[in-house]
Amino acid sequence: MAFRRRSCAVLATGAVMMILIIMYFSAPSPTVVPFIPGTVDWSQFEHFHPADSIKPLPTDRPRRLPPVQADRSLFKHSELTEKRRAATRDEFLRSYNAYKKRAWMMDELAPLSGTGKTTFGGWAATLVDSLDTLWIMGLKKEFDEATIAISAMDFSVTNEGGINVFETTIRHLGGLLGAYELSRQPTLLQKAKEVGEMLYVAFDTPNRLPGFWLNFEDARNGRQVAGTNDPSASPASLTLEMTRLSQLTGDPKFYDAADRVIRFLDRVQNDTRLPGMWPLTVNFQGEVADGDTFSLGALADSLYEYLPKMHALLGGVDPMYERLYLTSADVITHDLLYRPMVPDNADILISGDVRVNNQGHNLSPESQHLTCFAGGMFGLGGRLTGNNTHVEIGKKLAQGCGWVYKAFPTGVMPEIYGMIPCESAESCEWDESKWKPHGDSIPKGFSHARDPRYILRPEAIESVFIMYRITGDTEWQDLAWKMFQSIVKVSRTELANAAIEDVTNSESPKIDSMESFWLAETLKYFYLIFSPPDLINLDEYVLTTEAHPFKRAR
Repeated sequence: MAFRRRSCAVLATGAVMMILIIMYFSAPSPTVVPFIPGTVDWSQFEHFHPADSIKPLPTDRPRRLPPVQADRSLFKHSELTEKRRAATRDEFLRSYNAYKKRAWMMDELAPLSGTGKTTFGGWAATLVDSLDTLWIMGLKKEFDEATIAISAMDFSVTNEGGINVFETTIRHLGGLLGAYELSRQPTLLQKAKEVGEMLYVAFDTPNRLPGFWLNFEDARNGRQVAGTNDPSASPASLTLEMTRLSQLTGDPKFYDAADRVIRFLDRVQNDTRLPGMWPLTVNFQGEVADGDTFSLGALADSLYEYLPKMHALLGGVDPMYERLYLTSADVITHDLLYRPMVPDNADILISGDVRVNNQGHNLSPESQHLTCFAGGMFGLGGRLTGNNTHVEIGKKLAQGCGWVYKAFPTGVMPEIYGMIPCESAESCEWDESKWKPHGDSIPKGFSHARDPRYILRPEAIESVFIMYRITGDTEWQDLAWKMFQSIVKVSRTELANAAIEDVTNSESPKIDSMESFWLAETLKYFYLIFSPPDLINLDEYVLTTEAHPFKRAR
């Protein structure tokens, strides 16, 4: 059947918002924002390939996992860190207010032209994605106003023929759940359930594994199938959001849906061309993983990131996630990580790619800004599993990303770059005769900056933040402050902040783009690293790939 439209009339969004604003701010003690349902009741969609059974949520008592954060006595919140925190909040407000003025209820602000963009279904991606940042930064008035606007959004109205399942999950579903976790506004959970019901339709395929897109016409006609060459991270990075939705609503079907993807990956983990890891793209329709390229970068990143995080979210009661993490981490450490040869002989690590052929497997020492999440992954995974070696690996990876930031004239890391691997991780002296840069502007130690853009990404500060919370060492705050100042200097526009074309050029032109993760992640992590450690305590919360805080099982 087609999607069932609700029988009740739904007012135009603008009129609904005006009524809600008047009701909310005129009430004696405004606490609850009314929920306005969308015009389609996604929960009534009749699946052509319904699940034979629904796996229930784990009911075992959560394990007492080792602490992630350092002892509270190691953290010192000084006047200096408070000034730095205020600076990050001011930068956030500057971009947020520009979005509010120029692109309200659109997906993104174009920070040069001052117009709005539709990039993710037209469902106010920046607003939804940054909602919990507003709460964390104490911007209650802005949070309330945004919540009212979101409560009237209709997630069944879009000009798009389909939606990206992964992006909608991490930005919209994750954003709504994270904001609900902190504020306990019921309408946010109700909206999250609407989005979850819509995304659940994507699992209506013959093998119950979702495709990359939820195409509405295909869904109506029962033509959905899993992809044959989809990014491994796409369906494999739905677990945190879908599981938390099940935990909060009591409906296990969302957990069951995402769990099926991981069970498939569990079956094939040791049968790939690089046993222990999964290739960049996977045939989810045929349920085989025979690709030849392995990386922690684009297409695969959050698959690995979510393994220790699911271990934390479930309180360690499902041994699969710890096993998958430890197995893949061993292979990553042995085959993908390398010490680069750098002029100051710094003892740092970088993550490269591996390509497998009939002659064996070869390391490509090319890395991405995206792979900088790995420092935080190893740090978090090491603490949760009691593996101090992993924590040390995480430290060297995070330091490596910090080193790359400092090496470029803008003080910012490029999107994609290459370095020269040391022959030994134990000892590596700089040898300028081995350095062969591709271009005059490439700093010493780098072979190329193949994609020299910086698009306001958060992964480096994410790992720096996690390492700070793990150690309590202020060196991480000092590194973060230098990164923040550099990013602001090169990205600030008259309105907000913009991506830049070339980090090798101190006068780089800007790009008319400010993705939602600038407010949802990058500035949130900068704010948190300069905040007291009890604000989003990592022993109480796990942060999604879009930095949305979910309560851990305890």
